Amino acid sequence: MTARPAVMKTFCTSSEAAQLLGVALRTVQLWVESGMLEAWKTAGGHRRISRESVQRLLVGQSRRASDRTPGLNETREEPQRKPFSILVVEDDASLLRLYQINLAQWPMHPSVTTASDGYEALIRLGQTAPDLLILDLHMPGIDGFRVLQTIRNAPDLRRTAIAVVSGLDQEEIERRGGIPPGIPLFPKPIPFNELRALALQLAHPPTPGETTS
Repeated sequence: MTARPAVMKTFCTSSEAAQLLGVALRTVQLWVESGMLEAWKTAGGHRRISRESVQRLLVGQSRRASDRTPGLNETREEPQRKPFSILVVEDDASLLRLYQINLAQWPMHPSVTTASDGYEALIRLGQTAPDLLILDLHMPGIDGFRVLQTIRNAPDLRRTAIAVVSGLDQEEIERRGGIPPGIPLFPKPIPFNELRALALQLAHPPTPGETTS
């Protein structure tokens, strides 16, 4: 009897996609919700993900990783201490460079990752879950509004603080859906002093009973 050739399925489960992409199951769910992975549900309610979309994301991850250069502020920390991590999302390359230069001088010596659009931001968020996300709103493709909508109900990102820095005026922001309550909004030019104060507060929160002068 001649053995039948194996047929590659055109879809995979969420768990299989997570294994192929090397990320957590929740990260796959986050990428599905954002539209980065094509998915549908069976009649029984089981999610199926297009293998083609998984492959496209794998190729994109490989290219971005090869293009990425180490940040200016990647310093060696004590092995047992995880550095305060920041993800900066900004589509202007000169502003990203300005962020790197300024953040490198912050006293907590943060580990800084950058993304130039919302698509890359969601990948970085799924991979690292940073302590602080500094987010631009007006970007091509997946903009900052879409990023905020996607991560709003993501349990793995609840500990990530968010600060929005945008050149859009308040009227335009409201017209495009606004930003969730509790997220600080800073206008451009980039207010590095305010962002630094926020990062310091997050990196060194007061202990119970401690008062600030």
